[in-house]
Amino acid sequence: MHPPGADVVVVRHGEIGTKSQHVSAKMERRLRENLRAVLDDRGLDAEVEQRRFRLWLHTDDPEGVTAAAADTFGVVSASPAVRVEPTIESIREGLTAAARETYDGGSFAVSARRAGEASAHPFSSTDIEREGGAAVWDDAEARGIESEVDLDDPDTELFVDCRADDALVFLEKRPGPGGLPLGTQDPLVALMSGGIDSPVAAWEAMKRGAPVVPLYVDLGDYGGVDHRARAVSTAEALSPYAPDYDMRLRLAPAGDAIGEIAEAVDAGRMLVLRRFMLRVAAAVAEEYGAVGVVTGEAVGQKSSQTTANLAVTSAAVDLPVHRPLLTVDKTDITARAEEIGTFDESTIPAGCERLAPDYPETRARVGEIEEREPDGLRERAREVADRVEPVEDAADGDPAEGETA
Repeated sequence: MHPPGADVVVVRHGEIGTKSQHVSAKMERRLRENLRAVLDDRGLDAEVEQRRFRLWLHTDDPEGVTAAAADTFGVVSASPAVRVEPTIESIREGLTAAARETYDGGSFAVSARRAGEASAHPFSSTDIEREGGAAVWDDAEARGIESEVDLDDPDTELFVDCRADDALVFLEKRPGPGGLPLGTQDPLVALMSGGIDSPVAAWEAMKRGAPVVPLYVDLGDYGGVDHRARAVSTAEALSPYAPDYDMRLRLAPAGDAIGEIAEAVDAGRMLVLRRFMLRVAAAVAEEYGAVGVVTGEAVGQKSSQTTANLAVTSAAVDLPVHRPLLTVDKTDITARAEEIGTFDESTIPAGCERLAPDYPETRARVGEIEEREPDGLRERAREVADRVEPVEDAADGDPAEGETA
């Protein structure tokens, strides 16, 4: 939703401003680069201008550019706006034009912010709100529209951001993902089953600035119908958030090893399987320069995800195992999957359910599980990792190195 004549999108970031001057400058640069990549990927034209604590995107397509900015990690909110002269009269005219297009009655409010030295303007933010509100009221009355002012919970809110050289009038603050710009942390390997949880976990890691290497451990005969295709699709669903990164799913051909685990292990089988997958992921991390592994596990969601069992699986590797969804309820995970666009690709039943034993272990100990693991399983994980290849029909962007800060 934008006011008539909107020609700029104001992009706000959050945590970047809390960093040191050196780090924040690097992060702002990365954010500009990421915004440019998302815009180019969507065929959108915009000139990116650095402003104090803001980015301005000058464009003829404010709606499209706002949507792109709102999908970029590190962006807190974005607003399509029209620029007017920083005078009360020009602001009144801008608000009147905006209200004429969008306000058709009910309660409203004008929220104003005046930045810069007080001497730059002979009026305050309160003056803008009072005069701007009067302009909207007068226009509504002239159009025969019943209106009321509600400063606490208005049906319609109009915004003014007044600076020394210009003022912006806008009608929304479209929320972005927040977090940190992608590429400001070192990469992580994300284990992707293609279910609901793992792509959400990968997205959450990306939100904190870490590029991910999506990895699918092929279960062979235990993979189920379209199991691999589902994992490919979820990786593709994440790719628009990282157009400058190679988001192709990496395939680890582990069918033979999985078959051996299924035949040799009964009690604790799922834990042995998870430990094997983490070892494969850790070996792949070495190849890609990644510094950890991401999984979609949450405490208590499955028998293999009790607090005791998570400790057992984590002990299989030296790299950190990051679990962004550790304390998140399934309903909230599902809602996030719908929000970011991975839910529809994640609803085919997971093949690994066929591997679950009749009586799953819920309070295992590391020594017990190590004794049950087939001999040479650690070496088998390394062999599988050595044969990992990208799935060519998955999302194929240009590999890019993250800039850590």
